Amino acid sequence: MKISVQSIHFTADKKLLAFIQKKADKLDQFFDQIINAEVYLRLEKTEDELNKIMEIKLNLPGTMLFAKQQCKTFEEATDLATESLRRQIDKYKSKLNSHLSKYKDDLVENAADI
Repeated sequence: MKISVQSIHFTADKKLLAFIQKKADKLDQFFDQIINAEVYLRLEKTEDELNKIMEIKLNLPGTMLFAKQQCKTFEEATDLATESLRRQIDKYKSKLNSHLSKYKDDLVENAADI
């Protein structure tokens, strides 16, 4: 899976980029047809300590999944966002499988009629 990372208002270090790559690569275990991922890291200029925002956009065949997290650290936000995307992938796969099984049932019925 190709991952593009854009950091806004700061420069991300190699350790953070490697961590994001490692976490995003784990999503391939749940669904191997992920086309690419776009990651946006943003540093808000507020007094609140929850000033690190991470957005991940996954492009899948026929759809796009999105997760956004705001936390104290980018690592924590990465963990939460990838977990959210994992749940979304599971939901998408079950929806996809139910549609495919219905389509297969219709094919079997039509073949029996012939």
